[in-house]
Amino acid sequence: MSKAELTRIEILRKAFDLIYQKGYQATSIDEILATLQVTKGAFYYHFKSKEEMGIALISDVMHKELWPAVKKSIGTTKDFRKNLYKMLKDLLIDHPVLNSEYGCPSVNLIQEMAPLNERFRKTLKKNLSEWQKLIEDEIVRAQGAGQLSADHDPRNIALYVITLYHGARNMGKVLGKSYYATFLKEYDKYLHSLK
Repeated sequence: MSKAELTRIEILRKAFDLIYQKGYQATSIDEILATLQVTKGAFYYHFKSKEEMGIALISDVMHKELWPAVKKSIGTTKDFRKNLYKMLKDLLIDHPVLNSEYGCPSVNLIQEMAPLNERFRKTLKKNLSEWQKLIEDEIVRAQGAGQLSADHDPRNIALYVITLYHGARNMGKVLGKSYYATFLKEYDKYLHSLK
């Protein structure tokens, strides 16, 4: 990897840390650079603007941090209930980057930036759609295997599961990580109610 590529990654990693803790709008380019051995010129060599860096952050850091955990959980077993449960458990409890105090970086940016910036909204929606499709495919697979009635709409279940995760992440900011165990018990009941 070239020095320029390493610098770009370093900027994005530090931006991720600060934005995850403080929010996108509350984090300045100067603040990101103050924690690095990188000049403002180097920043603008890699990114035309803070917005461009934010979009790269979603695609190049957040997606790469979160997506492997999500994808790995689906397909762990042949039981869709266990897979969907493991997916949220891994994101809520076992993910090494995410913590309850700051919530989920994607959820945070959806709340903060999607209503204000069309590029952010589209990029966040793209990631969300990829996750939705993965869950839908798991539901279709379960229906084909006779684990779940074809009466269920895979899209609705996928959106519901994602919405549950978003809500649990936000509640964890206030109630702490211990809340996730309570949420996961109820989530497990929901999954087992699907016949």
